Amino acid sequence: MQVIDELRRMGPERFLTIYEALAQDGFGPLDGEVAKAMRFRPHAIKKLPMAQRARRAKGIMERSANAELCYEIFGSFLFKMRKDLVLGFLDATGVEHDDGMIENTEENQPDPAKVVGAIAELDGEFPAEDVTLYLSICAEQWPATTEIQEAWQGRASVSS
Repeated sequence: MQVIDELRRMGPERFLTIYEALAQDGFGPLDGEVAKAMRFRPHAIKKLPMAQRARRAKGIMERSANAELCYEIFGSFLFKMRKDLVLGFLDATGVEHDDGMIENTEENQPDPAKVVGAIAELDGEFPAEDVTLYLSICAEQWPATTEIQEAWQGRASVSS
């Protein structure tokens, strides 16, 4: 569960950046769950600072260890804020996609020979923390691609 590991390593400021980027109409992506945990009415949660809500949301995600939720939150952030990173990796590794959407990930795998070069290219264009976050998603999505697993694990151990 690479995305869970990435979440646990992530500092509160980084998570707040992701949480704020996904906010809509002043509500964070997990504010409903945060409100429920704090026994707030859903609309009243907006009275709390976003940093406090993000901290609570991160705690909820860590305790539940819900990889699908992490995958969704991280993927949504990257697709919204760093879509070129996602498309760049997919294009550079030969993964067929429709504007980032992939059908049948079991059959549509990255070319292992192109993974290291693609990562190096992304590192030259995007913040390392965003590339590492995307690699955690890729490692979750393509567990049999050892080049992705090794690249993510190497980066994850450096950021620990």
